Amino acid sequence: MRHFLDFEKPLAELEGKIEELRRTTDAGGIDVAEEVGNLQSKADKLLASTYAKLTPWQKAQVARHPDRPKCLTYVEALIEDFVPLAGDRAFGDDAAVIGGMGRFRGHSVMVLGTEKGTDTESRVKHNFGMAKPEGYRKARRLMELAGRFGLPILSFVDTSGAFPGIEAEARGQAEAIARAIEAGLDAPVPFVATIIGEGGSGGAIALAAADRVLMLEHSIYSVISPEGCASILWRDAAQASTAADALKLTAQDLSRLALIDSVVPEPLGGAHRDPQATVQAVADKVWASLEPLLDLDAATLRARRREKFLEMGKQGVV
Repeated sequence: MRHFLDFEKPLAELEGKIEELRRTTDAGGIDVAEEVGNLQSKADKLLASTYAKLTPWQKAQVARHPDRPKCLTYVEALIEDFVPLAGDRAFGDDAAVIGGMGRFRGHSVMVLGTEKGTDTESRVKHNFGMAKPEGYRKARRLMELAGRFGLPILSFVDTSGAFPGIEAEARGQAEAIARAIEAGLDAPVPFVATIIGEGGSGGAIALAAADRVLMLEHSIYSVISPEGCASILWRDAAQASTAADALKLTAQDLSRLALIDSVVPEPLGGAHRDPQATVQAVADKVWASLEPLLDLDAATLRARRREKFLEMGKQGVV
């Protein structure tokens, strides 16, 4: 059963009527093919018009859609012979951060990502994609391992942010995130990061300090969630829509500000309507971003990456 967002209610009603008419036909009733066709045409036009004018807050809702492809969806579809690697060699393993080695289009790579989960059990297991210090220390360990073995790094980011619990702070959350960002910036190998859903705060940047940062068309990337911003500025989470407008968190905003490198188009209606097509589009864009980097040496990669992020600061947008 398809999950509809609040702003999709008119579309839900139309598609519900279409489904009812199709069941009537299947049950041996009168032929309603023409009426179904007319309603489907209306639904397609409504879907196109709705998604052509999404507000930043609506895009945030699409980015969080429960049926949107998650990190493991991309890993399973794109990475051959994936071998997961666990633990930070200090405290334990963090299921919110996925990592391991495999092959992408014939090239050995190191893969990182934040996994939210797809149902209640897996969401609890992966802590809804909110990593703790051990998760970021695992990411740092694997980035350094990739550097030693000359493996390009691919990351798939989907997190509302780092876990904010007391135990995470007690174990050095800020330091762990900073060290992960440092490892990304210092990596002597090509690094391509893709924001596939939410890119929340330092918890996202820890896995996205890359040579090329891609964003899906309806994903979001921001220093804070709209709800968190609204709670701080207006002491009212209901102002999230206003905050989303001000944060410039959409892929289109960030592309204009030159904070990301490319926007990956999504199927009409969002990635959740056609996960397979979305995964393929991401694969093609990742490869197009990775291939030119493969012949660059470590010194050039580091220098270009450093200049890229320094340039953001010079423009006064960070």
